[in-house]
Amino acid sequence: MKLSTAGKILLGIGGLYVAYGGVLFFLQRQLLFPRFMVGTPPENVTLPAGTERLWIETPFGSVEAYLMMPEKASAKAPVPTILFAHGNGERIDFWPEAFSPFLELGMGVFLVEYPGYGRSAGVPSQETVTETFVNAYDGLVRRKDVDSDRIVFVGRSLGGGAVCALAAQRPAKALILMSTFTRIRAFAPRYLLPPVLVRDPFDNLSVVRKFDGPVLVIHGDHDETIGYRHGVSLFKNAKKGKMITYSAGHNDCPPDWDVFFKDVSGFLRGNDILP
Repeated sequence: MKLSTAGKILLGIGGLYVAYGGVLFFLQRQLLFPRFMVGTPPENVTLPAGTERLWIETPFGSVEAYLMMPEKASAKAPVPTILFAHGNGERIDFWPEAFSPFLELGMGVFLVEYPGYGRSAGVPSQETVTETFVNAYDGLVRRKDVDSDRIVFVGRSLGGGAVCALAAQRPAKALILMSTFTRIRAFAPRYLLPPVLVRDPFDNLSVVRKFDGPVLVIHGDHDETIGYRHGVSLFKNAKKGKMITYSAGHNDCPPDWDVFFKDVSGFLRGNDILP
């Protein structure tokens, strides 16, 4: 049976779509985890005073992490600690100085790298990122200088997916989600693909709905990468949600870090994480 001209055109379009979908299926992790664009840092890194360089052991190799503790915590009671996951175009090297104000509040800061980023072994995916963060958490709560009942998960952009995946397996005192998404499958229509083809779904919305602790959502009202509606949806679906909106996009959120730390410290004090 001969195909009509219209049939041939439709068949050709269908073939192109299948090819496009196949290419994007295999390349999507390069889009989600653009680790090669971030660059490889030098092996010998200079860290701020008091920062402990740790290695998280996983079946796929060692993943780097930094632990910063407040000076006044030495020889005193265990301190509340932030476990932070950064965005997909960053490394943990970018964050020690930026997060130092948390040390002044009397908190520890635990920066965990993604597999395959920087000096870390492995290949990033939802599975390997989750396994890394679970192992990192398990090591953190065993420390005597860390208050295991006051660990706060903080995730920025893709990092929101990492800490929500962790929260599905380990307890947290609170969640702070900065410029993050409801789920990766929500972006499938942007690329004209069915959501089922998403390999790393990072379903933050499902985790937030089940999370019993307080959730702080921070989002820019003109975020061009992860739309503001994602933050609103996470806030509305949290059992104990609070939302802070900044006049900002994606990469410039928060626009004022002093205001950010004031807002976050207020949230932490209001939920008995800080005195």
